[in-house]
Amino acid sequence: MSHLSNAAEALAAVAGAINDDQLANKTPCTEYDVRALVNHLLFWGPSLAGGGRKESVPQPAASESEANLADDDWRGRLLALLDDITSSWAPPSAWEGETDMGTPQTLPAPVLGDMITGELALHAWDLAVATGQRLELPADLLAHLHGRVLASVEQGREMGMYGPQVAVPDDAPALDRILGLTGRDPAWT
Repeated sequence: MSHLSNAAEALAAVAGAINDDQLANKTPCTEYDVRALVNHLLFWGPSLAGGGRKESVPQPAASESEANLADDDWRGRLLALLDDITSSWAPPSAWEGETDMGTPQTLPAPVLGDMITGELALHAWDLAVATGQRLELPADLLAHLHGRVLASVEQGREMGMYGPQVAVPDDAPALDRILGLTGRDPAWT
């Protein structure tokens, strides 16, 4: 199983356990509550899947804030979308050449695939802690993410994907070190 599919599987497990009465819960992403974070995933997800197929997918609305995608069937649509992302990135050809996520900027496919893997894993953690769940990620996925985050953390901050680093002990678990690098407090409640 690939790192991306492991991250998608973890996010699917967390999403499947969210109760609708938790949609208003705050998340570690200060600009999102659970509903808005689900909306974010549903808004960008088709473009992420399209990236694996080397297809540009139009956005469902002019802006993420105008899209109201976290409606009654959000869970079923999110789980189907995670399956689509996983299957679109499954062929080795998805990781070759250049691709995009529905924007004019192209990236090397491995860079975008790793960004998606990190996005799925980090948002799985965001949703898990916001809804009282515990997230378990495979050790090989955590090692992969840690290396990729270390290599791209400054670019991620410049793009607004990551916040300022949160200090975490060097001997902290791998997930905590990744969270700290991306500007998340592993002790967030």
